[in-house]
Amino acid sequence: MDLNTMRNIVRRDLKDEDSENYRWSDDELDRHIAHAVKDFSEAVPLPAKATLPTTPNSRVVDISALTDRVMVEAVEHPLEQFPPCYQRFALWGHALTLFGDEVPNGDNCNVYYGMLHTLDAQGSTIHTSHEDLVATGAEGYAAVEWANYAINRVSVGGSTTPGEFLNWGNDKLKQFRSELKRLGRRNKARIRQLYRT
Repeated sequence: MDLNTMRNIVRRDLKDEDSENYRWSDDELDRHIAHAVKDFSEAVPLPAKATLPTTPNSRVVDISALTDRVMVEAVEHPLEQFPPCYQRFALWGHALTLFGDEVPNGDNCNVYYGMLHTLDAQGSTIHTSHEDLVATGAEGYAAVEWANYAINRVSVGGSTTPGEFLNWGNDKLKQFRSELKRLGRRNKARIRQLYRT
């Protein structure tokens, strides 16, 4: 799925398909979709792996090159061990500190991390089973934004229309956040402490 397809799905669910009189511009819907993708990425980040150099006689590894990083799951050092040797670590900003017995000598380490998903004109990294969830979040954000905009404005739907949009949007966001909580990495059992140091 690409961004245009996602935008069309969101428009269809919002009943905003009259191209002569859109309630939301493409830019507005793209912003709400991006918001939903970011929230989804925080809960279910895209798995990634990077091989980074260590600094001789230093336990600190610079991970500033890991753009769009959401979290760090594990650090393997030294490499080419079987079973793999995962280190306990602490993270502060872009500095990852290793707590293993062995002080790095400048060799490489593998950092397993989660990063933001992408959804753009070229495609998406979001699994197809979660595309509707992202659309639900975007619809909720769009409806709440429109309800806030419509307060104290004349509406052909009457004075209840902003409140109905607000309720509908909040219901969508409640569904979205509930499912993110169920899927989220923070609700999963972690086995990091079972790794051999």
